Amino acid sequence: MGTTKPRVDHVGFIINKVERKLTATSNFLTHARRLQLVNSVLSSLPTYAMCTLQLLVSVLEYIDRARRHCLWRGSDCNVKMKPLVAWKKCCKPKRKGGLGIINLRSQNTALLLKHLDKFYSKKEILWVKLIWYAHYSNGEIPHATIDKGSFWWRDILKLCDLFRGIANCKLGDGSTVLFWSDLWNDSVLQIKFPRLFSFAKNRKVSVSEFLLNNIESQFHLPLSEQAYQEYQALQDYIQTLQVQPNTKYF
Repeated sequence: MGTTKPRVDHVGFIINKVERKLTATSNFLTHARRLQLVNSVLSSLPTYAMCTLQLLVSVLEYIDRARRHCLWRGSDCNVKMKPLVAWKKCCKPKRKGGLGIINLRSQNTALLLKHLDKFYSKKEILWVKLIWYAHYSNGEIPHATIDKGSFWWRDILKLCDLFRGIANCKLGDGSTVLFWSDLWNDSVLQIKFPRLFSFAKNRKVSVSEFLLNNIESQFHLPLSEQAYQEYQALQDYIQTLQVQPNTKYF
């Protein structure tokens, strides 16, 4: 890890490991054995790096090329032999007609999403505390502001939309949850109350900020008839909320 984003030559050790694994012994293996070699060895080599870094596309493409050669051509990359199955289909699960080869791009994304889970859950980890204190100590919500921080953290933030699409927020003090756009309490209020949302003054307000202020002051008046009906439903909805008291994290 450093202060600048690594280049291809900085992660060359991964490429070198892949090359060394393509030994002449793969020539004596059946396609089934080569498939096992690809999944158990070649696909596992970049896992450690992918747990932390968003690997460059060129690096992933090189590893994919090496895996294709190992599967269809053995150790000799110059052999004139066409693949029997398209690589895209090879990466599909076996239950969907593929060969079950690991998709490195999807795996890299999945491994990095774990960092967002730790971050938003405010785990007792030093880097989590450091980022909250250094960049969001004034109460900002990370996915509601511009990306900031090191190259590593900005790469992680690019996955925020994907993370929010598969994650369900567990409401604590409400300071890091968007009132309208985030999935919390089993619903997205922007979708549940679309007409009322169109009258909202601040569409990126947090749950805690919305509940601390007068509800009427959160909207442009006058409301339409449909929006007013949703406003009454919203009043009944927020009365059932239980928000924990705000505590300083760092």
